[in-house]
Amino acid sequence: MTTTGSVRRLTATQVTVLDDPVWHALTTSHAHIAQGTGAARCYPPEVTVFAAVERDHPDGWRALHQLIGDDHVVVLARAGGAEPPEGWTLLGGGGGFQMIIDELVDRPTIAAAIEPLSAHHVPQMSALVELTQPGPFRPGTIELGNYVGVFADDQVVAMAGDRLQTPEFVEISAVCTHPDARGRGLAAALSHHVATGIQSRGQTPILHVAEHNVNAKRVYERLGFVARGQIEFLAFRSPGASPDPP
Repeated sequence: MTTTGSVRRLTATQVTVLDDPVWHALTTSHAHIAQGTGAARCYPPEVTVFAAVERDHPDGWRALHQLIGDDHVVVLARAGGAEPPEGWTLLGGGGGFQMIIDELVDRPTIAAAIEPLSAHHVPQMSALVELTQPGPFRPGTIELGNYVGVFADDQVVAMAGDRLQTPEFVEISAVCTHPDARGRGLAAALSHHVATGIQSRGQTPILHVAEHNVNAKRVYERLGFVARGQIEFLAFRSPGASPDPP
């Protein structure tokens, strides 16, 4: 794993956690909502699509198949990608930069209030995600952390919040802005707000940005994030039911 920028030196344990953030979230801070207890874990499908198998465990993929069932789609996110056994289908995905805060700059000034979001706002949040496509977001995703947004005419026009969490690291996710509200610095201000909250709890903010999203990466760099390395986000469909014997 390569590093860029002046990011603080990470211990071997920290690198291991960051290289496999879903597994370590599901076995620590999010263990209470995880499905599965062995070599495979996943979030409840209404919360998010993410799943994980214990790295290098020989029974991991079989355990994941037993956990999620036949013809079910999950997303794995980890450094180095994933190579399931025969029968699994790669549906798509790609690489992204994992960024970690080096030194958070002063919060950008915006002409709007940042307000907390709750389950009441989920329909609006889901509509905004559907429009802007920042990444997976399901009705129960809001249960994973603190989400905040900016409103215009009682509608959510920008948002961001916490998603994957371990005792030390918290991922900023679902950063998106309605096309009509772009160019006002809302994404930067919301990301800064969420990062400040994470730091106030004694944790370190991280985030993931697609390789091709150069503009977003620049926004995060201006806030004080640096690229630590790359993470592969890959969607797989589990094998279907075996045909009945003759």
